[in-house]
Amino acid sequence: MNLFKMAWRNVLRNRRRSTVTIAAMAFALFVECLYSGLIPGYMNAMLEDITQLELGDLQIHAEGYRNSPSLYTTIEDPGAVVARIEALGYAAAPRLLGGGLAASGEYSAGVALRAVDVARDAAVCGVSGRIGAGEWLDPADPKGVVLGKFLARTLNASPGSEVLLLSQGIDGSMANELYTVRGVLGSVAEATDRVTIYMTQGAFRDLMVMPTGAHEIVVRLPQGTLLADAATALTEAVPEHEVRTWKQLMPIIAQMLDSVQGMIFVLYFIIYVAVGILILNAMLMAVFERIKEFGVLKAIGAGPGRVFGLILIESAIQTGIAIVIGLTAALPGMWWIGNKGIDFGALGGMNMMGISMRKMWFGVYDAQTLAGPLVMLVVVVSMAVLYPAVKAAWISPVQAMRHR
Repeated sequence: MNLFKMAWRNVLRNRRRSTVTIAAMAFALFVECLYSGLIPGYMNAMLEDITQLELGDLQIHAEGYRNSPSLYTTIEDPGAVVARIEALGYAAAPRLLGGGLAASGEYSAGVALRAVDVARDAAVCGVSGRIGAGEWLDPADPKGVVLGKFLARTLNASPGSEVLLLSQGIDGSMANELYTVRGVLGSVAEATDRVTIYMTQGAFRDLMVMPTGAHEIVVRLPQGTLLADAATALTEAVPEHEVRTWKQLMPIIAQMLDSVQGMIFVLYFIIYVAVGILILNAMLMAVFERIKEFGVLKAIGAGPGRVFGLILIESAIQTGIAIVIGLTAALPGMWWIGNKGIDFGALGGMNMMGISMRKMWFGVYDAQTLAGPLVMLVVVVSMAVLYPAVKAAWISPVQAMRHR
């Protein structure tokens, strides 16, 4: 008795039921394949924006600065600290931070000043690549500044506009200077977009009468370096300062990123449970319709194992067809989302938990991305078919022959 041949005929016997079952499995696999790459892709983009545009992988501050930011709490010799960091093989750049009032024409707004070492900052921060209009900072133009997207809108400023900055210098004097807008950023993050002005460190030191020191040092790690190992190494290298990872600086975002895999499996579970119920119902119907046949099979010598195997082979055939159809439908979509992306259109630039959404959403697809949906589908189908298979295997031939 050829079990595979018999199972194939049984699948074809009720084509409508088999078609619905296969279609449900194929559709579930199609959705899960696309989804399993979309969510990691979005989270990876968010992580890149956090580390490349804003925080870096780690930050170093003077003791107590994070708890109570102050213009006066500084890393006294940032050059020496940067040298120690670079000796470990990490990229580092000092920053100066302050605040004040900006005015342009009839408009004014409170602003956060962020002064960067243009050359070094390019190695740790990619914000210079997010210019929406105009140009990035140039050390040769110390009076040039770059504004956040929404701040420029608030001040009605654009490249070429003049902006007056007012603040208080570190010596207590009134700090005021007129600057020219070199550029306006595209969407970066809510705080940057709404209140931040980038300027060169030389311009900041002149404005604030601050010849030395830095408020923070941003550190970027080489590819493949473990964050925890780097934090330990930096703590040992600069024990007099506070070392914090981006996860410590943004714990809520870190927890959300860590829970991505759980989010994916929750959707796997919801969709595949529905598919499992459908398969269970279909296989039970197939068993009840063929009880007399199973009785005849057992009467002519087929043991429980062969009947059990027959049901499993039927479900395996349907699952195999569903996998082929689901993957055939999903692969073009995966290629498109991974390479072309999904255009958010007007939603691009919106903020989620302080992080700006990119206009284009790309998926991340690899062998592991496909393995999850495939394994889950096979597991759910196997579990769903067990009860009908056991029921068919252990049915009594006499009872089956009398079944109506």
